[in-house]
Amino acid sequence: MLISREAIAAMIPHAGSMCLLDGVLSWDASRIRCLSRTHRDRHNPLRVDEKLPAVCGIEYAAQAMAIHGVLAGSVGNRPRLGYLASLREVRCSRTRLDDLEGDLTVEAEKLMGEESHVIYSFEVRVGDVEVLRGRAAVVLEASRAGS
Repeated sequence: MLISREAIAAMIPHAGSMCLLDGVLSWDASRIRCLSRTHRDRHNPLRVDEKLPAVCGIEYAAQAMAIHGVLAGSVGNRPRLGYLASLREVRCSRTRLDDLEGDLTVEAEKLMGEESHVIYSFEVRVGDVEVLRGRAAVVLEASRAGS
């Protein structure tokens, strides 16, 4: 594991159990690959009626994108808030995440972007099984005065 859960928590604005990723496996200027086991946690804050819908994989992917932004230097040294502006071509191959036995692999690839917005493709898998994929546009918060 290249980057631990504790280091991830310092990079993104999500705290406690809302920090969904357990580690970064690899990354470069355009891609990131993360690992998570939190989909099996009965205290996962995204659960609804004790189930974790597969569409929640979008939040896992969004956190991977945020981490990539910090690691690749596209948002500077300090975490900035990003807002999911749109999703395209999202395809869920499963209905739930919590019934998957293996670890989640969450991958994101930066397709384009600049200081104010980025577009990523993303994929969530368990082993060779694709769970979710799509594209996301993220609008980045303007830098705060004094930041």
